[in-house]
Amino acid sequence: MLSIARSELSQILRNRALLVANLIPPVAASAFFIYNRDVFERLGSLGYIAAVIVFTVGAFSLYTTVVTTLAARRQTLFLKRLRSTAVSDQAIMSGLVLPVSAISLLQVGLILGAFATVSDRPDNLPLLIAAIAAAFVMMLALAMATAGVTNSPEHAQITTLPLSLGTIAVVNWVAITGTESLAPLKRLLPGGSATELIVNAWNGGVPLADSLVLLVPTLAWVVVAVVLASKFFRWEPRR
Repeated sequence: MLSIARSELSQILRNRALLVANLIPPVAASAFFIYNRDVFERLGSLGYIAAVIVFTVGAFSLYTTVVTTLAARRQTLFLKRLRSTAVSDQAIMSGLVLPVSAISLLQVGLILGAFATVSDRPDNLPLLIAAIAAAFVMMLALAMATAGVTNSPEHAQITTLPLSLGTIAVVNWVAITGTESLAPLKRLLPGGSATELIVNAWNGGVPLADSLVLLVPTLAWVVVAVVLASKFFRWEPRR
């Protein structure tokens, strides 16, 4: 697994188009939100800014990059060759997604660290870490499911748009309007409960038990995505 991960990391670092398209824009967008934090705090809260940062990185640096990577490796028959070795399917997938996952986590950690330095620190750091982990696992699982219906890296630009943009829309809706109304709908949408959890962890003022319950819908999406991935994912090029 580690040898696959090292090889994948070197390919990512050499692929300037991938770096520019998927990894740099989330950093730029996050910098914009942090620079204009007073405006966005009045619109929502500091927790809103944190949630947008987490899901901007999750949707583009993680989700879109994983879908593009898996589609590219399938198209070049790299997945098929790996599967003919003694390495298990789980180890192959873990090795392929580990570099992107590590880069995305590093991104969000550094960006949120900078945000906390120039603003107030999160009220509950362990809860924030749990929320980020749940959100990233969900986006990673959804990426594997989306890769199952993506024919090529070019096709990934289309197949990833609905979920990546839809998730960002959900984050803004939930974080700005809150969950006083339409709470079940907002929490069941992809990213909705994780957004509320991030907001609670950063802003504080919500009992821990009430916040932990919000992990359930996010983990439910993980289960749904894994089921879809197991049904649709292909190791050979799609025709």
